[in-house]
Amino acid sequence: MELFPFSPEINILPFEGEVNYFPEFFTESQSSDLYGRLKNEINWKQEPIWIFGKKVMQPRLTAMYGNPEIPYGYSGIKMIPDSWTDLLEEIKQPVEKTVGIEFTHVLLNYYRDGSDSMGWHRDNEKELGPNPVIASVSFGESRDFQFRHYKSKTHKTTISLKNGSLLVMSGSTQHHWEHQLPKRKKISGGRINLTFRRILI
Repeated sequence: MELFPFSPEINILPFEGEVNYFPEFFTESQSSDLYGRLKNEINWKQEPIWIFGKKVMQPRLTAMYGNPEIPYGYSGIKMIPDSWTDLLEEIKQPVEKTVGIEFTHVLLNYYRDGSDSMGWHRDNEKELGPNPVIASVSFGESRDFQFRHYKSKTHKTTISLKNGSLLVMSGSTQHHWEHQLPKRKKISGGRINLTFRRILI
């Protein structure tokens, strides 16, 4: 498994996709403040999902915010968004300015410790369009984030997403690559991740 030093100018995928990393998008002080506010102010839930025909609880807490008239679904879940809050707008605006896209929704994940995780998947729901741009902001503990080529399964890349970082997935990434956030039992602190996306009607 490859581990590289990343910079915003470098595409971290070797082929068939575009992923750029901004390690210090928010300052340490901003990130610590935003983490605490998100932990306390967001309407967190633990939702069930269907995996191989079996209904299980997700190993993390989630929330959806955005245009309340446009729901979003994945893995058998249909999420009705809460309306944007001032806190989420505060985070969204600099992300939109950097990426150059106006996002309609944000899916939030709260990994309470290293036992919480997310398995291999692609963000390829039809509502996101053919080549979606997904901007992922991380606050709290650094966690490994892994990419694996969808067909070959042999090409893999790991990056540690640090507090206050921004990761942007674009181009054909969701066609050719899947990603996951694996369990890390030695990590006791929490991580909050916001994945901004544009959902098409």
